[in-house]
Amino acid sequence: MTSTPFTAEARVVRAASLPDADLEAAPLDPSQVVAGDPEVRVLALHDADDLGVGVWQHSAGSSTDVEADEVFVVLSGRATIEVDGGPVLEVGPGDIGLLPAGASTRWTIHEDLRKVYIVRP
Repeated sequence: MTSTPFTAEARVVRAASLPDADLEAAPLDPSQVVAGDPEVRVLALHDADDLGVGVWQHSAGSSTDVEADEVFVVLSGRATIEVDGGPVLEVGPGDIGLLPAGASTRWTIHEDLRKVYIVRP
């Protein structure tokens, strides 16, 4: 298997302070929205068949998802993540979360949440 390099040059992304406009709108499917009118934005830093890395933001509200294998670090905001048949996770700045592939989740965002994610599709 051939790996895609993360980047062609060394760099720093100041993800916590990026303006919202620097993240691309990634509208939720209406069937995923549980409450509110949440907006999702993403900045993909690495997108390959075997690995994705980026910044993800979800405004206040609630939505559902089916997860890929993921590790994430919360940069700002607070959320409750309910894992179907599993735990309820409370996350905030500095927390590291792990989600298994196939987990059905409900994300309730109390304060706009921004995280750095690493996913294995």
